Amino acid sequence: MNGDPLAAARDTPEAAPESPHHPSQRQEDTVDAEHDTKRSYVTQGQEFNRDTNYITDRILDDPQAKWPVEVGRYRLIAARACPWANRTMIARRLLGLEEAISIGMPGPTHDKRSWTFDLDPDGRDPVLGIERLQQAYFARFPDYPRGITVPAIVDVRSGQVVTNDYNQITLDFSSQWRRFQREGAPDLYPEALRAEMDPLIKLIFTEVNNGVYRCGFAGSQEAYEKAYDRLFTALDTLEARLADRRFLMGDAITEVDIRLFTTLVRFDPVYYSHFKCNRNRLSDFENLWGYARDLYQTPGFGDTVDFVQIKEHYYIVHTDINPTQIVPVGPDLSGWLSPHGRDERFGGSPFGAGTPPEAPLPHDTVDPAHTAAAWT
Repeated sequence: MNGDPLAAARDTPEAAPESPHHPSQRQEDTVDAEHDTKRSYVTQGQEFNRDTNYITDRILDDPQAKWPVEVGRYRLIAARACPWANRTMIARRLLGLEEAISIGMPGPTHDKRSWTFDLDPDGRDPVLGIERLQQAYFARFPDYPRGITVPAIVDVRSGQVVTNDYNQITLDFSSQWRRFQREGAPDLYPEALRAEMDPLIKLIFTEVNNGVYRCGFAGSQEAYEKAYDRLFTALDTLEARLADRRFLMGDAITEVDIRLFTTLVRFDPVYYSHFKCNRNRLSDFENLWGYARDLYQTPGFGDTVDFVQIKEHYYIVHTDINPTQIVPVGPDLSGWLSPHGRDERFGGSPFGAGTPPEAPLPHDTVDPAHTAAAWT
């Protein structure tokens, strides 16, 4: 996932009995030792430090730019399993950019080399024609030395990666692609709120989005306990903030809600157990749990979430902390569809003066068996 030193799906599916709560097929453990993920995440005795050096090129609404905004020219590669990629999926849906920027979706698991398009016919992305995202990186940088991460935007004409700077991609969807946003699209990064939003964005990234990884990939007891305290201090702060407002910035959704949501929706299925973030479940927080359910039930948020792929990614790929690669059946996800009451309590509207997006396009639609509805 984004920032991980890895990136691709295992190649050979293993036939397995299906379960109503875990219906997709496991991938056969055929990755050779050279490309196995073992010892890729945890360094004994050390804290987890994320490599945040990304390809920082931007697609700009300027015809003279190196990468100008142009409908149909770029393809977003975003795995449903990855929280950083999930951000871009949500922003693209909310802003109505589906027709302007196509999307390719690798499968949920990967090895050291790259994410792969194992969910597509013949194992190739139907637009780019490649088997591994690595090929788009190498098309531009033959000796690319870092992780092959998602999300990434690829120039369809050249087959070259343009950027994998997940922090900037969603901001540019809001600012640079305005001419192609749908009518009624929300303003996710309003200029009048940025002075307050930017420190909150930083807090959410350092202490929550990355904080769960700091717990899960800690290489010592001391590093883990320090990370654990930081994470729950931040969650307590956000819990208090949400006690008197419906969304993080008030009555309508913004960029910060997208960034927090993708960690919260993975918390009980993965981070609580797999990453040992177990002081509280998300469902134990009154305000955070109600807020997360409010977002999940908002068009553009929950309809991008694939719980099966999420669990498969973490529990299969992270052999450093789950060497058996057994994927848990639980937890019960039906609570995500229960009434949250925050609309009655606080009023407001997720889209402010705007409107919700239309239903997802067929290619963008999550398998119903992979959603919270499968548990009802």
